[in-house]
Amino acid sequence: MTSPIAAPAAFVTYPGAVRPARHHWVDSYGVNIAVCEWGAVENPPLFLVHGGSDFAGTFDVFAPLLAEAGWRVIALDPRGHGDSDHAPLYSWDADVRDALSVLDAITPDPVPVIAHSKGGGMMLQLAEALPLRMSKLVVIDGLPSPEPHPDVSDHEQRRFTSKNLADWLDHRRNAAANFRKPGTLEELARRRKRMNPRLSDEWLLYLASIGARKDADGWRWKLDPAIRFGGFGPWRPDWSMSRLKTLPVPLLGLTATVEEEMGWGTNHKALEPLLPPGGRLVPFEATGHFIHIEHPRRVADMVLDFLG
Repeated sequence: MTSPIAAPAAFVTYPGAVRPARHHWVDSYGVNIAVCEWGAVENPPLFLVHGGSDFAGTFDVFAPLLAEAGWRVIALDPRGHGDSDHAPLYSWDADVRDALSVLDAITPDPVPVIAHSKGGGMMLQLAEALPLRMSKLVVIDGLPSPEPHPDVSDHEQRRFTSKNLADWLDHRRNAAANFRKPGTLEELARRRKRMNPRLSDEWLLYLASIGARKDADGWRWKLDPAIRFGGFGPWRPDWSMSRLKTLPVPLLGLTATVEEEMGWGTNHKALEPLLPPGGRLVPFEATGHFIHIEHPRRVADMVLDFLG
């Protein structure tokens, strides 16, 4: 299903930022998923997947660079993020399913995917389950370190899962009536600055202008307050890392070297032995979690070279 999405209520500019040329929705099992695109419709599709608590507008500088190179660049907001519908419950698997719904709505053919942070972990899972849907995969600071975890017995694992489930349901019940705190665009930008101190005030103000909505009492980020990172049920980074060597999709991983609150703390040296054949890992010196925002041109050139 497709239909138009309203333009943002505020217009703040940022050097190099270009709003998408097209907006529409895709129905993902009854949840409307917001999709935006840069570049000509007839160009080959290239998918972007953002990280947790973000939205497609974080690609407004990076995506146009790829579109200028001849790609139809497509980005989505998973449920509860940006302009997508809120849902009764959220989960990592539901986000993966939403991404697949958008892929299927655009093309049945294998496509290249670029994913940031949590989006990278999600796309690794999708590539493991449906490797023929991807031609190549770029993960931007979304490859977690292979930190060891003690073995857990089946009995303890069931207790762990049960407690995790109960905690999530308690959180969801308590968050059902929550509303995000309103403020001016400048106040929203300052709040985001606490998590992303490396990003400029100008960029964060622009981000607030396209990622928030204006209510009668002020601006609010367009993010369901019920969302928690990781979604529903236990998840460990080593579960994905144990299968990384057999990933059947060509992989390029970009890692940050400056730790940030939203980052994954990836140890690229520890990760290198776990890469699949032909996989490549590139650490960005003196760079934080949002590599594609700090160095959009450099990342775009590297990605375009990888895509061939």
